[in-house]
Amino acid sequence: QVQLVESGGGLVQAGGSLRLSCTASGSIFSINSMGWYRQAPGKQRELVAFITSGGTPNYADSVKGRFTISRGNTKDTVYLQIDSLKPEDTAVYSCYSVLRDGILYWGKGTLVTVSS
Repeated sequence: QVQLVESGGGLVQAGGSLRLSCTASGSIFSINSMGWYRQAPGKQRELVAFITSGGTPNYADSVKGRFTISRGNTKDTVYLQIDSLKPEDTAVYSCYSVLRDGILYWGKGTLVTVSS
């Protein structure tokens, strides 16, 4: 099993930046990829970015150029740098990990609120 804990959310003005962190514990050596989803109020959950075990980042078209995903040196932490924040980025951002056997784990999420 893998446990995921996110941090770094908060209230920020439009145009500002945030860095979200997600730290994994448990069977971290079985982790294949990690990434972030977000869910805005009244909207469907959206995959925003993920990073493969080899370190290749992938982004939703809606966030390319503003979001940067990266992994820590020990590979049990994934970061999401969000720049030029917009009010429409307001959402609960949830970290996930996919193990080599395909099992998916979720964190509880961290709220990002962007004021205009």
